[in-house]
Amino acid sequence: MPLPPAPTKRASLLSTDAYDAPARSPSKAGRKTESTEVDQKLPVLDLFDNRSAGGASDHAEAYIAKAPSRPAKTGAVSYKKGSESVARPAAKPKKPKHIGPAKLFVLDTNVLMHDPMCLFRFEEHDIFLPMIVLEELDGHKKGMTEVARNARQTSRSLDALAGAQGADIGKGLKLDTTGHPEAGGSLFFQTKPLDYSLPLSLPQGKADNQILGVVEALRKEYAPREVVLVSKDINMRVKARALGLATDDYQNDKTLEDGDLLYAGSLPLPADFWTRQSKTIESWQQGSHTFYCITGPIVASLLINQFVFFEAPGEPPLYARVTEIRAKTAVLKTLKDYNHLKNAVWGVTTRNREQNFAMNLLMDPEVDFVTLAGTAGTGKTLMALASGLTQVLDDRRYTEIIMTRATVSVGEDIGFLPGTEEEKMGPWMGALDDNLEVLGKTDSGSGEWGRAATNELIRSRIKVKSMNFMRGRTFLNKYVIIDEAQNLTPKQMKTLITRAGPGTKIICMGNLAQIDTPYLTEGSSGMTYAVDRFKGWPHGGHITLARGERSRLADFASEVL
Repeated sequence: MPLPPAPTKRASLLSTDAYDAPARSPSKAGRKTESTEVDQKLPVLDLFDNRSAGGASDHAEAYIAKAPSRPAKTGAVSYKKGSESVARPAAKPKKPKHIGPAKLFVLDTNVLMHDPMCLFRFEEHDIFLPMIVLEELDGHKKGMTEVARNARQTSRSLDALAGAQGADIGKGLKLDTTGHPEAGGSLFFQTKPLDYSLPLSLPQGKADNQILGVVEALRKEYAPREVVLVSKDINMRVKARALGLATDDYQNDKTLEDGDLLYAGSLPLPADFWTRQSKTIESWQQGSHTFYCITGPIVASLLINQFVFFEAPGEPPLYARVTEIRAKTAVLKTLKDYNHLKNAVWGVTTRNREQNFAMNLLMDPEVDFVTLAGTAGTGKTLMALASGLTQVLDDRRYTEIIMTRATVSVGEDIGFLPGTEEEKMGPWMGALDDNLEVLGKTDSGSGEWGRAATNELIRSRIKVKSMNFMRGRTFLNKYVIIDEAQNLTPKQMKTLITRAGPGTKIICMGNLAQIDTPYLTEGSSGMTYAVDRFKGWPHGGHITLARGERSRLADFASEVL
């Protein structure tokens, strides 16, 4: 029996009917005739064979548009030329552009020092930098602080834009020349003196007033184009509004517009949950946990590792965590009850619903990143330390506990501290000492000597580190606690989280109502940034602790003061 003839066309270009066609005769004439017929049916073949007509992406689009007989495919469109394969990813939906003429934004120095990448975050609008801004940047570039690093990064970005091929400062520097296609505007420098007049009550030599004068001159020169001053300084914005100038805060660093929109980590189930969903709920037992597979409209609002609870008078309560979401179904897993004394963690039992949620996250080896938010006295540090000691000393899951925090003073700075790194961090770690004292008293049956030995063992497994020396490190099988995380910027938070190596768990704790870092708000804090970015990740979890358990005095003070 002779072998079938070699294929003359790629299978991706054949219609669905061609797959069921009978075998052809080996004659060359028949093959030639059929080839001609296929070419007539699919004229788009010329687009693929003639590569000089356009780019590969144009060819793929033309083929999709002109060959309706081929089933539509989602994802990548690929074709081959010889042994080379080119794939085109699915097109992403474009962000709607700003309607109307592009604005001209004048940036204050504090915006550049707060976010060195702000130059590329104004979409299609143009940016203007007064000369006094460059002078202030030069004055802040020295040192090892975060502000100095940002000033140096901004200077490098400006140098790269000015040194790009074809750059002309007089005509404006294209912001997309250094690999930031999202920036469609241009950057303008002040290259000539501007004519402006300010009230005599504003001293002419002050930098802020010079920037206001530049905005006033640009408003007159570019009228009716809108000129807006962008500043993180509230007083600067107030003075600009008093002079009739358009001004705004830098909004691009804010993860959330309102702190109340922060992901809470838990969700109450509706009162009619069992009655409406009872026909579609499946349940099964696995070990000590019960699983529920639910459907319905509530599934669309659930996230992985989100806690759900059902509490109603006369009915048994339900406390569960979302472990799986597929299409229109979700799987709920009941929790371990750490309120009961038999499940105490290092002698500590939880006292409310949110604390039990948090302890389930802290004790789960599959959860690598946990964020705990809450006011003073909600038990964040105590639960994190208790679960850490249990998993380090009892379970041997981690080798040691590493604790750090942002060293931002509430009051006046008391100056340099003597001693080693751990001794310098000692005054900042008063919360650690207080909670270790509580945990040391939980072991009441070993006597005074036994408690002293336990405290020494605990101290040997807890290392206090400064955030200043974290860059470049990698933590292997460590239990890392980051206290006062609300005072971290998103960049600092990223630096700390990316230190995690295999087997490491990171716990971030903080109270977003107690931010002491300048220019940081609840919406732009690094903790808010981490909570928003990690929500729904299968190996991360968050819970907001709502009720204080420190004392009745502390609870009342948190409410009324």
